[in-house]
Amino acid sequence: MTDGWDWRRPGSNPTAAGPPAGGPPTAPHGAGGGTTSPWWSDALADPWRDPYAPAAVVIPTAPAGAGPEPVTDPDAPGRPRLRQLLLIPLITALLAGSLGGALGYAFAVRGGAGGGVTLGARPAEAPGLAQRRPDSLAGVAEKVLPSVVTVRVAGLGGVSEGSGFIVSADGHVITNDHVVSGGTGKATVILNDGSTAPATVVGQDPESDIAVIKVNRTGLRPIEFGDSDALAVGDPVLAIGSPLSLANTVTAGIVSALDRTMQAGEPGGPVRYYAAIQTDAAVNHGNSGGPLVDSAGRVIGVNSTIKSLVAEGQEAGNIGLAFAIPINQAKRITQEIIGTGKARRTVIGAQVGGTGSATGGAGVRLATVEPSGPAAGAGLRSGDVILRLNGRPMTEPTDLIALVRKFAPGSVVTVEYRRGSTRRNTSVTLAADAK
Repeated sequence: MTDGWDWRRPGSNPTAAGPPAGGPPTAPHGAGGGTTSPWWSDALADPWRDPYAPAAVVIPTAPAGAGPEPVTDPDAPGRPRLRQLLLIPLITALLAGSLGGALGYAFAVRGGAGGGVTLGARPAEAPGLAQRRPDSLAGVAEKVLPSVVTVRVAGLGGVSEGSGFIVSADGHVITNDHVVSGGTGKATVILNDGSTAPATVVGQDPESDIAVIKVNRTGLRPIEFGDSDALAVGDPVLAIGSPLSLANTVTAGIVSALDRTMQAGEPGGPVRYYAAIQTDAAVNHGNSGGPLVDSAGRVIGVNSTIKSLVAEGQEAGNIGLAFAIPINQAKRITQEIIGTGKARRTVIGAQVGGTGSATGGAGVRLATVEPSGPAAGAGLRSGDVILRLNGRPMTEPTDLIALVRKFAPGSVVTVEYRRGSTRRNTSVTLAADAK
């Protein structure tokens, strides 16, 4: 195969050097006859167009046994690499996890029912008990409960059960006199954790309805004392104890009234006088002797008695009228019992004979006045009508007795009284009974 034109004379030697004789060929007639061929016109000036030099297209042969050269189509899909093989399932897993998490959250919020309707507001994070605010009701209960106990006393009439609260680290407990009265001087105390410990009666004051017992146990947590004189009507309170043998019971209410005077007592027993804190916290049998605490967890009263609508001899229950001995009075009596074995009784040095309504007004009439007593020293006489004691109106004889018992001996109180048609005022220094 040649590139160009290979013209030879018939019989000539193809390998002979030099140009062929006769000159360049001419085109045949009929195709521009007689003219010089264009293939020859520039042959002498073109070193690559030697008509006598053989030219050939050489195609190299493949080695023996070798296959054809591989051919790749750039538009054809390539074979997946290892990175691609790992990336695809990873992306798939992430997408599936995200979708599952979204669906799970949606079902958790909606509750999985209701046709996509969300019932209620989205709840806030609920704090655990350890996260309760100290001044919340739960925080106050958590603080006070370890100091509250159940008191059981065996007597001739069976087992008497009430409540109490620890007031010293060495085991002194305040309770009511009517919880331990009639017993043998021995008691059993059930602590907040359910454990029991023996106890002995240290002393009692029947008229104030306060008793002190001593628990034979160490590591006790005393309760914190508050100030009952600083209370106001409407202050929130908690009553804690074992009503109806239900230990560690907490009920809530408010201070309904202050200095609610009353007398109570069983037939043949001592007459008890209360100038009490009235509360609407639920108090039942078994709460007696337990603490009434304020919103800071400080004891401000000793739950002692309730009012009820039941008939005589029937079991009374809570109707929202409960009464507690003010803690300032209970603390003073407790200290005297621990120190001396008995409590002093505060007196005004006069006996009341009835109301003053017969003379045309309210108040409490003095029947007799002891010559050397506090009332006589303040200028009071028999027949005088006490109208107010420290600003508290007097309407019944019980009012004067209960309010006087509330104060410590040596306290000075103001007395407004009427003598005839004249109103007067005086100050009386109360004293302790000589008994």
